[in-house]
Amino acid sequence: MELINLPQLVTQIIGFLIVLWILGRYAWPKVLGFIEERQHKIATDIQHAEFERAEASRLKADLEKEMRGIEAKARARIQEAVAEGQKIAGEVKASAQKEATDRLQRVTDEIERERAKAAVALKEDLVRMAITTSEKILREKLDDKTQRRLVDEFITEVGAAR
Repeated sequence: MELINLPQLVTQIIGFLIVLWILGRYAWPKVLGFIEERQHKIATDIQHAEFERAEASRLKADLEKEMRGIEAKARARIQEAVAEGQKIAGEVKASAQKEATDRLQRVTDEIERERAKAAVALKEDLVRMAITTSEKILREKLDDKTQRRLVDEFITEVGAAR
């Protein structure tokens, strides 16, 4: 039994070298080109991903800045609305106070007019009663001028007594 068959070994080595030469000549450059192309694509994809990540970070920062601006504008609008609401409430309150004051003044004026009317009516009643009483007491006929003088004196005395 022979362990190693030398002619078969030489044939296999020669066949292997021929296959290796054919692969090295024709297939290996294509495999290397494919590997290099794949490396280039991976590097390009990595660069593109890094660019996209940087762009996303920039956009995120811009959006956060814009959100802060929007929030500040919203707070400002809310404060403006509150201030305008307070202004309107003040105007409504002032208007209500003015209306109440005007109404009170009208009522006071009306009371004063009614009081004046009552005073005039009372004066007329007093004059009528004084004349009637004077006529009854005196039972004499006085002329109109004297009668008026007596009434005026009576009214003056009544006014002074008040």
